[in-house]
Formats: sequence, structure tokens, C-alpha cells
Amino acid sequence: MSNEIQIELASKVVCDLHLELVKNHLVVWTGGNISERIRFADGSPDLFVIKPSGVSYDSLKPDVMVVCDLDGNVVTGSQKPSSDTAAHAYVYRNMPEVGGVVHTHSNYATAWAAIGEPIPCVLTAIADEFGAEIPVGPFAKIGDDSIGQGIVATLKGHRSPAVLMQNHGVFTIGKNGRDAVKAAVMCEDAAKTVFIARQLGGPLPISQADIDSLHSRYQNVYGS
Repeated sequence: MSNEIQIELASKVVCDLHLELVKNHLVVWTGGNISERIRFADGSPDLFVIKPSGVSYDSLKPDVMVVCDLDGNVVTGSQKPSSDTAAHAYVYRNMPEVGGVVHTHSNYATAWAAIGEPIPCVLTAIADEFGAEIPVGPFAKIGDDSIGQGIVATLKGHRSPAVLMQNHGVFTIGKNGRDAVKAAVMCEDAAKTVFIARQLGGPLPISQADIDSLHSRYQNVYGS
């Protein structure tokens, strides 16, 4: 498969995945973004596809996606890339296992980010998907790779594929864009459920041994 075809396919995938953010009520207006790493079959340097800045979700098409190198420089595309491009690029440079990055301001998870508090691992679904609490990353300004540095520093060595960047929102990672989108959906669901539980009382803890067991089963045995 040629590099050009790989780029076209990745652009289609990333475009389609953005509709999942809308469908799952994780974004409003033009906020939020998804990127996916392209690993070329011929060994050429990795690139990534990302949403253009300020473009409405209704207007997204594969041919308006922006392709960047891992320094965040535009390789192809006529539009300006997302304002979070430097953060995505930093993650890809420093976490070679990551193939997809998602950013949202989903309501419940971002509310936890606003108070700077991690989402505790008090549900089997959180243990399954995240393997621990969903952590909080440091406050960082938009525009350079400061957010990316915070994401990497928080998630390296952590089981969670999601981080709540303080006073900002949610960033998730995955082996590809779809995995990162799934993590964003699950993060918002967990944030909402634990918030509701707190209105009813104190959520009951799950032992570390049970969290470890649940996470291992879900990651290695569950499904096909």
C-alpha cells in the first residue's frame, strides 16, 4: 500500500471518528479533536492526521483533515491544524506505543478537572478500562507542547488511558484513534456515575487486588 493511500485511509478514519464525539455528546460547537498516528509500511517517518482548527463537525470531510509530522509541522492540508497539535505531537514523540489521541471538554469529566480531583476507581467498569483512578494532570496553557508534557508525565507508567488536565478537559490515548475515542466515552460515563454516587453518599472502595484482577481479565480475556 502506498504512503498516499495510507494517508487517505487515515484521514477517512479520523474524520469518521469525530462524529463519535458528537454522537456521544462529548463536544460542543467546534471544540475537541482526534488524531491518529500513521505508521508507514515502507518505514518512512511517522505522521499523524488531526482535525483542522475551528471547523464545525458538520463540515468535516476527509480531504480537510491536516497531516503533520511528529514535530507538529503541517505536511499536507490547506487548513490550520488544531490548536492542540503541539500537545498531540509531543505525546506521539514521547510515547511511541500511542497511535491515537483524543481531546474533549465533556461535561462531567471536565467538572472533575475543574476541581483538580481524580475520579476514584470505585466501579468495576473503571477498573476494567482504566485499571486505577483516572488521574489529574497539571494546569498548562494552550499553544505549545506544555499540555503534551503534562499528559506524558501523568500517563507514563499509569494504567489509565485518560487524564483530566486541570482546569481544562480530558485527553485520552490508545493504540489507535478508535481506542482513544472509546476511552473518552468511558471516561465521561465514569465521571457522571461517580458524581451521581457522591450525591447519594460515599462510594464504596474496591480493593487493589480486585482492581488488578478486574483490569487483567478485561484487558486479556474479555471479548474476542
